[in-house]
This record gives sequence, structure tokens and C-alpha cells, in this order.
Amino acid sequence: MASAKGIEAANTIRVSDMEKMSVDQLRVLKEQSDIEVNLLQDSLNKIRTAATRLEIASTALHDLSLHPQGKKMLVPLTASLYVPGILDDAKKVLVDVGTGYFIEKTMAEGKDYCERKINLLKSNFEELVEMTSKKKSVADDLGLILHAKLRQSSPSS
Repeated sequence: MASAKGIEAANTIRVSDMEKMSVDQLRVLKEQSDIEVNLLQDSLNKIRTAATRLEIASTALHDLSLHPQGKKMLVPLTASLYVPGILDDAKKVLVDVGTGYFIEKTMAEGKDYCERKINLLKSNFEELVEMTSKKKSVADDLGLILHAKLRQSSPSS
């Protein structure tokens, strides 16, 4: 299986190669590069959102561990719907591991799960930032060369 860096190296185009391309080829390549940059930026936003949610969950676990058993509290059912409830056991939590599956863990295991996921997302975020900046640089180079070729091909007044 190819690594992300190997794929990135294969997708990188040299400026000297770009200068040899026709205007139509440059246009198509520029459009593709812009689409890739937009997709990568969308992925960055999704990773940032997921990391924020996990950080909120980690904070909530910490706050929950401070409350005594039997404490009355509001339980979130959705982002905007809360129902009254009573804390039964703060030592055990249900962790949403995706696709509707929940696993019962101890409070410490729940916090550890959140921290591991946050670290994984941050690592992926950093890799995507690097890849996005390289793609953006290629797209910018393509734009400059395309603009220069269009100026050269237009008749002088």
C-alpha cells in the first residue's frame, strides 16, 4: 500500500514541466488542483471539528468525575435537548466508538480513549496541513504559469 507521502510525490509537478504544457492542459490541471485543495481544506475542517468535540467530551468526563453519586443533573440527548437525571455511577461511562456502538469503560479508560483519539486527529491534521500547503503551492504555480501563457498568447494592442 502506498504511503501518503509517496502519493504526494507522484502528484507533484515540476514548474519546468508546467511550462511545456498547453493552455488547455494547464487549465484542466489548475481546476483539478483547486478541487483537491478544497477537498483537503474540507477534511481539515472536519478533523478540527472532531478534535474539538473530543476535547469537550474529555472535559465533560473530568467534570463528571467530580460529582458525587446521586447528584441531580441535566443529561444531553442531543446538542440542544437536555433531560433531568440523577448520576448513578460516575466511575463507569459509555463511550461512543462509532456507527452506533457504545462500550462501557471506567472513567480513566474513557479519558484515555479521548486523549488517544485527540492525539491521532492532531497527527492527521498536521499531515494534512503539510499536504494542503504543497497542493496549494502547485495550484498557485499553475495559476501563474497559466496567466503568463494567456498574456503571451493574447494579441498586443
